[in-house]
Amino acid sequence: MDVTWSIGELAARAGLSVKAIRYYTDIGLLPTAPRSAGGHRRYRPEALEHLTLVRQLRALDVPIAAIAGVATGEGGLGDLVAEQLAGTRSRLAELRWREAALQALDDCSGPERLRRLRVLAGVRSLPQAAADLARAWQRVLPAGLPPRLADDITAQALPEPPRDPTPDAVLAYAELHVLVADPAFLDYCAASPVRDKASMYAALMDASIAVAPAVAAGHAPHGCEALDAFCRACARARDTEDSPAFRAFMAADMRVTVPPFRRYWQRRDTLSTDPRPSLGRTHCWLVEGVIAEYGEDRPAC
Repeated sequence: MDVTWSIGELAARAGLSVKAIRYYTDIGLLPTAPRSAGGHRRYRPEALEHLTLVRQLRALDVPIAAIAGVATGEGGLGDLVAEQLAGTRSRLAELRWREAALQALDDCSGPERLRRLRVLAGVRSLPQAAADLARAWQRVLPAGLPPRLADDITAQALPEPPRDPTPDAVLAYAELHVLVADPAFLDYCAASPVRDKASMYAALMDASIAVAPAVAAGHAPHGCEALDAFCRACARARDTEDSPAFRAFMAADMRVTVPPFRRYWQRRDTLSTDPRPSLGRTHCWLVEGVIAEYGEDRPAC
C-alpha cells in the first residue's frame, strides 16, 4: 500500500506551514499532488524530499528562482552550487573593493577626499571597469599597428583589478581610468607628427626591451647604446636627422608631454606582481635619460 499524506501531515513532517506548501506548489517548486476519492490532495514521500531540499537550500539564502530547476529535475544540484558559489565570490569581491574604496576616503580629509571621491566614482563595477579600460587602450594606440605589437603593449598596460584590494591599490586602479582619458596622455601615445607609427612603436618596443636589465639593476640612463638607439628611432620616425639639436628638442618636448604617461605606468606598476620592469617603466627610463643629457638642466661641458 502506497504511503501518502495530507497537506497538513506533509507540512508537519517538512517543518513548513500549509501556506508555504501551497505557495511552492503554485510556483512549480513542488509538483501538484493527485486528489483522493474524497477530493483532498495526497502527497507521496517524494514530496517531502522535494520540500526538504528546498528548505535546506533556502537556509543558505539560495533564491527560489535558482532552486526551481533542481527541484523539478531540470538541473543538477552540483551545477546550482557552482553557480551560487561563483555569484557569492563575485559579490564578495565587490564588497572588498567597496570596503577598500571607503577606506581610501576615510584615510584623508578635505580637498584630497573630494579628489579621491571623483576618481573612485569612475569605477563602479569591476568587470565593467576592466572592459572599459581595455576599450580605452584600443583608442589610445594609433590605428594601423600590427595586431601582435598592439597586443604586446596592451597585455602590459592592462593590469588585473586587485583581488584583495588595499586602499592604495583601489585608488591606483581608478586613477588609470582617469589618466587614460587625459588628452595629454592620448596626444603622447598618438604620436601625431609621426608618419610611420607602426615602425616607430616597434623600434621603441625594441629599445625598451633592450634596457630592461639596466632598469632592473637600478642603473642610471646615461651614456648607453640603447639611449642612442632610442634617439635614432625617434629621429627616423620624424624623418629628420638624429643630431644634438634634435635631441635637445626631444628633451624639451618630452619634459612637457611625458608626465601623464609616466603617472599611468607608475600606477600600473603598483598593481603588478611581475618583478620585471614594464614597457612603460623602461620607456620612461629612456625619456629621463634624454632629458638628463640633452635638456636645459644638463650639466655644462
